[in-house]
Amino acid sequence: MTDIKAALIALLAGLVFGVGLYISQMVNPAKVLGFLDVAGNWDPSLAVVMGGALAVTALGNAFARAQPAPLLATSFQWPTSRQIDARLVGGAALFGIGWGLVGFCPGPALAGLSLGLWPVAQFVAAMFIGMAAHAYLVPTPGTPVQPA
Repeated sequence: MTDIKAALIALLAGLVFGVGLYISQMVNPAKVLGFLDVAGNWDPSLAVVMGGALAVTALGNAFARAQPAPLLATSFQWPTSRQIDARLVGGAALFGIGWGLVGFCPGPALAGLSLGLWPVAQFVAAMFIGMAAHAYLVPTPGTPVQPA
């Protein structure tokens, strides 16, 4: 029963997130690219969306950290590393370059699939291919490398 409950809560959270992305127009790459064009015709409206998201996240984290355990698990799984390393910087740079070139990041791209547009589907396919290539080619830190 707990697995079904967890799946339903995850589905509800995903739906709320997707609707929020749609309402805020984060699924519209032209809107996102307009926000990123600070030297040209800048559209600051997504700064309000991001500020709201950061506020909700900060409140949610503060509430979660005050709880003894999550509702559907025995313990929280907080990140333990505070190290800024090449993997973090490289991943952030790759994310930013992709977002700046295309106007999509993973969440809005998946929500954008609901629009039925071919360029969105192409981006999502490329995203999954890149994720699979990374999982295959780049070992996770602390994991022994398997011989070929």
